[in-house]
Amino acid sequence: MKLGVFLVLFGDRSFTDALDYVAKSGLDTVEIGTGGYPGQAHCNPAELLADKAKLRRFAKEVSDRGLEISALSVHGNPLHPNAETARRYHEDFVNTVRLAEELGGLQVITFSGCPGESETSQNPVWVTCPWPEEFTQVLDWQWREKVIPYWSKQHEFLKKHGVRVAIEAHPGFVVYNTETMLRLREACGDTIGMNFDPSHLFWQGMDPVACIKELGRQNAIFHVHAKDTAFDDRNTALQGVLDTKSYRNELQRSWIFRTVGYGHGEKVWRDIVSALQLVGYTGTLSIEHEDSLMAVEEGFQKAVAFLKQQVIREKLDNVWWT
Repeated sequence: MKLGVFLVLFGDRSFTDALDYVAKSGLDTVEIGTGGYPGQAHCNPAELLADKAKLRRFAKEVSDRGLEISALSVHGNPLHPNAETARRYHEDFVNTVRLAEELGGLQVITFSGCPGESETSQNPVWVTCPWPEEFTQVLDWQWREKVIPYWSKQHEFLKKHGVRVAIEAHPGFVVYNTETMLRLREACGDTIGMNFDPSHLFWQGMDPVACIKELGRQNAIFHVHAKDTAFDDRNTALQGVLDTKSYRNELQRSWIFRTVGYGHGEKVWRDIVSALQLVGYTGTLSIEHEDSLMAVEEGFQKAVAFLKQQVIREKLDNVWWT
């Protein structure tokens, strides 16, 4: 298993400086933002696709530092009910898939998207309960009319270009847990798998190890984010986990995102790494830093040190058992 980072963390640095810093930190891979919510701080797919020399220089910048690209990330909402917004997200996705092919068949990370409740919607509608019955009707309509048709078509597109897509299960989108991830994969095709991010599962009350084992049975884990979640017991007891307050309102929220090890301890993360190895995952643990209580470099370096311990220990355990 390799250690990497989602490079948008260093979006204020040049591509060269960001890669130098990652390499000096002893990591193996970088995940690069190519549009959508992550933006294009270090990579504009349309420009690289139009200029082969620039594309070769881009790839060489990475390889010259002994690094690999773990994935291209274009998290967006191609099912957005606003047609122009959906078009922009889809265009970013298409360009990213084409770039992934040019770079040797890399995998692409995105969200499943979320439609509105009807053809006249202006904004996405995320359904979280079955009653009143209108909610179930909306959910059925979304999957039947929007989700399955779109992703079935993208499955064929991905096959044509030799690329896989890792959907990040995220509340607010139609794929947000194990069940919805496997539903999308079964309905639309096996080029579709999961970008496994425990932080989004923790706060929903899910067990990442159980999820890994279930997803692993379907060979559905394509990529992994390393990010943690911490709970405020008092606020959770009073409000539950469905919390719409700003992430900056840390004192009042039920939960916030944290650097790995600051939400759940060493045993939890060792169990996650062990479960990934049990199901045959050999890809990257990609550090994603969204900890509002730590500066970027502080949170990044703490995550690097913490995860190196877990991965090294798992390697030693495997050697001993062998």
